[in-house]
Amino acid sequence: MKIRVERSLLLDAVLKMQKTVGSKSSMPVLEGILFSAEKGLLTLSSYNLEMGMKKEIYASCEEEGDIVINARLLADILRKLRGLDVIIESDERLVCHIKSGEASFDIMGMQASDYPEMPSLVEGENLIINGESFCEMVKGTIFAVSQIEGTRPILTGINISVKDGILQFVAIDGFRLAIRRQKINIENNIEFIVSGKALNEVVKLIDENSENIEIKVGKRLILFKISGYVFIARLLEGEFVNFEKIIPNEYNQKTTLNCSEMIDSVERVSLLINDNFSTPIRCAFSTEELIISCSTALGRAKEKMSIELFGENFEMGLNSRYLLEALKASETEKINFKFNGANAGVTITPADEENNEMLYLIMPMRLK
Repeated sequence: MKIRVERSLLLDAVLKMQKTVGSKSSMPVLEGILFSAEKGLLTLSSYNLEMGMKKEIYASCEEEGDIVINARLLADILRKLRGLDVIIESDERLVCHIKSGEASFDIMGMQASDYPEMPSLVEGENLIINGESFCEMVKGTIFAVSQIEGTRPILTGINISVKDGILQFVAIDGFRLAIRRQKINIENNIEFIVSGKALNEVVKLIDENSENIEIKVGKRLILFKISGYVFIARLLEGEFVNFEKIIPNEYNQKTTLNCSEMIDSVERVSLLINDNFSTPIRCAFSTEELIISCSTALGRAKEKMSIELFGENFEMGLNSRYLLEALKASETEKINFKFNGANAGVTITPADEENNEMLYLIMPMRLK
């Protein structure tokens, strides 16, 4: 194989594909990117047995061929090179000669025939979603995805559904619930679960040029087409949590808050909370004010906010990180806090009661 390709284009592709490359794998070939060159086109493939990516780049191809190159090492080399183009040539001994400007490297490649075949998705449900909207929906829920597989690996994913023209994303980790909804011009009803890891990588591919993204959903796989990249991942199998029964139908207390002011207050009080131990912030709600406070080994902090509370006074403990992540994802000026006393979860929704595009629920922490 011998190709000449624009260095910046190749570097950008290699950096984006690194996350779908195996890390410290028992199969060293999975730590590489498969290069396939033919007739002016270079196809890059990365696959870690859970998710994979493909990207085609125009290249001057003097000699067709295939080889696997270690992704981390290649990225490091491409970063340091200064030439506009890079020439990559491999020989029968799998030695890769990389040259750009006055610099050159000889590194060992790996046999392309040892690279596992990436699964393909031919049949499935097709969806077209605005890239910016998709990105907002993911970012508005992914923080509530469980980071530990444990006994319920299904919670490491986001439940995505389309029903009656409403696109809905739901994430839950056992301590909090995040829901985002949006009207969409899709008639078919569909529901599937995608891992948080996969969606995190999908979002990174979305840029200002990604007006729409194409999605194909199969029985076990999902495929995304974004800005020239093809991203494929395995769907999470199993039944998602019946989250609807967690959301209260009625509330005993309610108050409306300015979102940015609440964020500032919680951040100030949280300065004394060490991440090494989970100290809750104490929220005391009364008719005319909210007092947010905490007491740790570092000291004490207290802040007051003027509010109007409907219902009886009460006090509850909340995880400050969970609260801040929900507030920052709200993206609205005024929010409703709804409660059923100190021992039930707090529900956060837009102040506009007709707006049901967002709902966050956070379970309380025990106060000492």
